[in-house]
Amino acid sequence: MLEISAAVGEICLKYLDESGFSLWAESLYTWIKIGTQKRIEQGKKKGKRLNICGLLERGKSFEYGLAFKSFKSESYIKLMNWQAVQAEERLKKTGKITVVVQDQGSIHTSKLTKSNYDKWESLGLYIFLLPSYSPELNRIENEWQRLKEDELAGQMFEDEYELALAVMAGIQTRQNRNGLAVKRFRFN
Repeated sequence: MLEISAAVGEICLKYLDESGFSLWAESLYTWIKIGTQKRIEQGKKKGKRLNICGLLERGKSFEYGLAFKSFKSESYIKLMNWQAVQAEERLKKTGKITVVVQDQGSIHTSKLTKSNYDKWESLGLYIFLLPSYSPELNRIENEWQRLKEDELAGQMFEDEYELALAVMAGIQTRQNRNGLAVKRFRFN
């Protein structure tokens, strides 16, 4: 029902989820000479995991924030406050509410987060929680898979800075190919 409302222009529908990247991107497939063993050299440094929280508005935009620490309720709330400002502007200009579809992760349902729901709704931003264990209903999951498989697969990065640049470049490449507007949220 939400996708139909979005398709006919009644609402703005976004899908939110988090994902992560490490210095060693998984190699999905390789070609090797028969009789030889596949070998992938990995650096000794494991590095910090790069976490991303993204919002996909299908056919229109991809917005995201990056962090080298786990997302907590406070960082999620900062991102959603940014979305609420955009939702308020959209509501005033077009009369459309914004609905964010997301899983029931602990940062999405914490007491601190829930204390912001009424404020966000007053600005035109509504949260739709998916049923537990249903990632296939969150359309952004495919975007994470494509980013990892098409843009970053098999790559090894020297440091976290190089990894972050590669993820941002991969996002930009994908979105240019798909004709989507890209915005990056900066937590600091």
